[in-house]
Amino acid sequence: PLYSRGAPQRASAGRSARPREIRLGKGMERRYFSDSDVASFDRDGYIIVRRLLGPEEMARVSDWTEKVEHWPEVPGRYMMYFEESLLDPGRRLINRIENFYPYHDGFRALFDDDRIKGRVADLFGEPAVLFKEKINYKYPGGDGFKHHQDQAAGWWDYAPLFISVLISVDEATVENGCLEIAPGNNRHRHLDREWKPFTPDEIKAMPFVQVETKPGDVIFFDSFVPHGSYPNLSNRRRRILYVTYNRLSDGDHRVAYYAAKRRSYPPDCEREAGKEYVFRV
Repeated sequence: PLYSRGAPQRASAGRSARPREIRLGKGMERRYFSDSDVASFDRDGYIIVRRLLGPEEMARVSDWTEKVEHWPEVPGRYMMYFEESLLDPGRRLINRIENFYPYHDGFRALFDDDRIKGRVADLFGEPAVLFKEKINYKYPGGDGFKHHQDQAAGWWDYAPLFISVLISVDEATVENGCLEIAPGNNRHRHLDREWKPFTPDEIKAMPFVQVETKPGDVIFFDSFVPHGSYPNLSNRRRRILYVTYNRLSDGDHRVAYYAAKRRSYPPDCEREAGKEYVFRV
């Protein structure tokens, strides 16, 4: 999802150009994905690996996800965001937590694990570096996320291309608001504005696919593929990890990204009383 950083800015002609094709860097060889896998990813904007993480490992990840949810809100550290329940007005629900990589050994090891990071490198054709991480909790009554391109969230300031890794902690279904993706539109529909989601007419023109996942399923998708999700009006939670990487050759921007986000869209515990903060999508 995008957050507000002020007035929307139009992308330059260079920014709206198609990102360079995925090619293997010098000395690189693919270890997880085949050439046909990478071609499919390049064409559709995403690829799914079912049951990449096994039941025992996912039980640990689920436990970490629940414990992190109950961390105290501490200014200047990890970033916790909340929302009002759509099913129980007035009830405060955790919406997501970000910037927790430095504070949790288990998640740090998972995000650096070659099964994840190595596959991202295969898709980039060169080594990857962590850009950002978050958990979307989406409990019953949790809102959805407007359909958008991640690259529109001011990411041009950091790199021309990113790959996000969705790790399904719970079963994600149509009923509880699973991810929707518009295959192929990552290459055929180029970004022409920043800080705005797609309009209803644009969404209707794209064939979105609802991607249901089970615990341990992993989706790799690039920063141009349109995606979003609907609210969770079911009685089942839908927790998902989103871990985003960029090419190492484009630099390490994680600290700068979170410093900028903390200024523009701070976590709930750092907000000024009486000041309105706008979440654009």
